[in-house]
Amino acid sequence: MEHVNQLRRLGLFDAKVPRYTSYPPATKFSNDVDGPVFLDWLRDIPPGARISLYLHVPFCRRLCWFCACRTQGVQSDTPVQAYVDTLKQEIATMGRLLPEGVEVARLHWGGGTPTLLSAAMMTDLSAHLRAAFTFTQDVEFSVEVDPNEIDSARIDALAAAGMNRASIGVQDFDPDIQQIIGRLQSYEVTRDAVEALRRAGIHSLNADILFGLPNQSQEKITDSVQMLLSLVPDRVALYGYAHVPWMAKRQAMIPTEALPTPEARLHLFETARRLFLWDQYQEIGIDHFARPEDSMAVAARTGHLRRNFQGYTDDTCEVLIGLGASAISRFPQGYAQNASSTATYQKSVRAGELATGRGHAFKGQDRLRSRLIEMLMCEFRIDNAEIRRDFDISEIELAALERKVADQFPGVTRTGTDSFEILTEGRPLARMIARGFDEYEMRAEGHSSAI
Repeated sequence: MEHVNQLRRLGLFDAKVPRYTSYPPATKFSNDVDGPVFLDWLRDIPPGARISLYLHVPFCRRLCWFCACRTQGVQSDTPVQAYVDTLKQEIATMGRLLPEGVEVARLHWGGGTPTLLSAAMMTDLSAHLRAAFTFTQDVEFSVEVDPNEIDSARIDALAAAGMNRASIGVQDFDPDIQQIIGRLQSYEVTRDAVEALRRAGIHSLNADILFGLPNQSQEKITDSVQMLLSLVPDRVALYGYAHVPWMAKRQAMIPTEALPTPEARLHLFETARRLFLWDQYQEIGIDHFARPEDSMAVAARTGHLRRNFQGYTDDTCEVLIGLGASAISRFPQGYAQNASSTATYQKSVRAGELATGRGHAFKGQDRLRSRLIEMLMCEFRIDNAEIRRDFDISEIELAALERKVADQFPGVTRTGTDSFEILTEGRPLARMIARGFDEYEMRAEGHSSAI
């Protein structure tokens, strides 16, 4: 109880802060980054570099009410096929623009629901990717799979295309909660999809589950986590449901009075967390768990864990190129995002133009503060020697910055000559503490609950 009181005194249950999957957060992007800027950054990729690709499919057969992703409902394949044709054009353009010898080490299809593509579309899209880009022999190809929107033909098409990791959204297995959030997906459907993927040779499996859903109790989340554990996923993301109906209007369908309080959210998280640890999963950062032999767990143990728009990752490529509407690219120089509107994106690409709509070019202390925040989010610790080695900051300046943050969070942080640390009891405050290293002004209503 005293620990909860301490977290309450430090503001955990009232704060709204970024998730820090980028720095600065995407809410700070502007139209200063356009097609010509993106092109310059693309041309600056060193020849022979290894890069990552993200491909966005912004469609779903049904719109889940809890979801805040950029996606739209479709009832036929006609708009999907038109979008795939546009993607193929963008893929060909990117392939021509990349410097010589660049290889793709990571490929991820996200959405939306990438698995609503027909098997023929998947095969066609994959063939165009292979024609446009050179892939490393050990490329990791992951796809977000909706168990309600997958069958043997599509699984076979993805396996033939080289998919070797699948990511399945679970959210919660309780049927009453599923009804409230507009996501009907039984345990049996999920289990059958997992078994079909494994029969096809796809043995690396990620899963997402949510806490903080309407009418969710510790008993219900216990049941859902135990059902998920029976599927033996390699990685699990335990995300807090972000209720932001001012950004995602469909969330207005969810009754706010059914949502758990911030303190109840903490207890839901801790209940699920203990179950994953009890089943020998390694805790990673603020909301991920992985089996000890998984590459993400290895990255966490060896100091190679990173953070990007998908959350935690063991991807160390410096360049990520986003393909599709609203897709975000990351370069050493900054971020570039394609037009969010599917129609605007398709119009630009079909006109032979780059679809860049906005972004952020790093300036001032952006890179320094990005690394400070990433260290805290990944390791709960800032290595001062590494920071002084890689950035233009003196020992005195760094110590003053860290002391300022430590003074805001007494009793849950520790400073020293070598490091700044978030103590174990302070880890629920990690996003808030990271906010202390963020020099941008922030409107709280633009972000989700700190827990």
